[in-house]
Amino acid sequence: MGLAASAARALDIRSAVFRIDYPVIAPISRFDAVPEDLGFAGARLADEDNATTGQFLGHTYETLHVAVPPDQADAAFGKLLSDGVSIIVVLAEADDLLRLADMAGPGVIVVNALARDTKLRDEDCRGNLLHTAPSHAIQSDAVAQFAMWKRWPRWFLIHGSNPQDQALAEAYRRAAAKFGAEIVEEREFEDTGGSRRTDTGHVLVQRQIPVFTQDAKEHDVVIAADASDVFAPYLPFHLWTPRPVLGSAGLRPVSLHPAHEAWGATQFQRRFEALTGRFVRPEDYQAWLGLRVVSEAVTRTGSDKVEDLRAYILSDAFELAAFMGQKVTFRDWNGQLRTPVLLYDGRITASVSPQEGFLHQRSPLDSLGLDAPESACEAFQ
Repeated sequence: MGLAASAARALDIRSAVFRIDYPVIAPISRFDAVPEDLGFAGARLADEDNATTGQFLGHTYETLHVAVPPDQADAAFGKLLSDGVSIIVVLAEADDLLRLADMAGPGVIVVNALARDTKLRDEDCRGNLLHTAPSHAIQSDAVAQFAMWKRWPRWFLIHGSNPQDQALAEAYRRAAAKFGAEIVEEREFEDTGGSRRTDTGHVLVQRQIPVFTQDAKEHDVVIAADASDVFAPYLPFHLWTPRPVLGSAGLRPVSLHPAHEAWGATQFQRRFEALTGRFVRPEDYQAWLGLRVVSEAVTRTGSDKVEDLRAYILSDAFELAAFMGQKVTFRDWNGQLRTPVLLYDGRITASVSPQEGFLHQRSPLDSLGLDAPESACEAFQ
C-alpha cells in the first residue's frame, strides 16, 4: 500500500522504550556519566519527527518510557505486553534482551538499541528482533578497514578480562583475519575492581600501562578491546612504545557523536540539544532510529499490523534518511541495520567506514559485520 493510500485510515501507534538500569561503578571520566534520560531523549525527538509526518496522514504516536532494575524487568515488560504494546525499543544486555524477545513472541517488534554482542545477529538471533545498535563485528570491521587503509597491518591487541571484553577481542581477531591484518601480540589487562576516578585508581592504572605494554613485539597500532571501560582511555600517551590507539580508546567506532555535522546532521544535533539540554549519545540515536524505522514503515504501508511492518522493514523497498550520507536499510538475514560507522577521536570524525576500496557485491555497508554466508541466523529464513 502506498503513501497516498495510507492517508485513508487513521492509526494510533503505541510504542515503548524499555531500559534496564544495571548497577555500575562511576565511569573513568565525569564526561561519561550516564544521563537519566539515556535512550528516552532520543525517543522524545523521534516522537516529534513522527508526529510531523503523522499529522498529515491521521497517524498518532505515543511512546511509553520504562526504566527498571534487572530484578523487575520481566514483570514490567510483561505489563507492556498485556497492555497491548507491540513495538518495544529495548536497552538491555544480551541475555536479558533475548529473554524479553522470547517473552514478546512473533506478535511484537523488539528493537535492540544497546546490545552489541555479535551472537545476537548470529546463532542467537530472534525473528522478532531488529538491531539499530551496531554489533561488535560491525564496529571492529570498521576499525580494521581504517587500519588497513592506513597500512597499519601489525596489531598489538590489548583486551580486558571481563566476558564483554573477551567477546570484543574475538571480534577484532575475526576482523584481522577478514582483512589481512596480523595480531603480533595479545595481552590481557585484568579488571581488579575499585574506583577508577579516585587519585589512587587512575594513578595506579597510569603507572601500570607503560610497564604492562613494555617489550611488545614490533607493531603499527594498538587495538584496545575494553567494553568494560577499565583501562583503554589510559592507553594513549601512556604506552611504552608510542603508537596510534584504535578501538575502545583513541579512534573509536560509533554510530553517532555530538560533533557529527555532515549530511544534514547539524539540525538533528541542534534539535536534540534544544529538547534535552545535553549532547546526544549513541544510545539516544539508536533509540531514535528504532522509532523512526517503525514510523517510516507505518507511513509507507498504511498499516499498524506487526506482520506488515516487519515485512516492509526487511524488504528492498525500505529505506530511511538517518544523517549518514545515504539511506539506511536492514539486512534480511539477521535484522541488523546497515549504516556507516563514524570513527571518532573525541572531537571530530576522523574517518567513516566502510573505507574506499572495500567493495561488496550487494552494498559496501555489507563489508562490515556478518555477511549472509557468515551468519548462522535461521530465524529470518
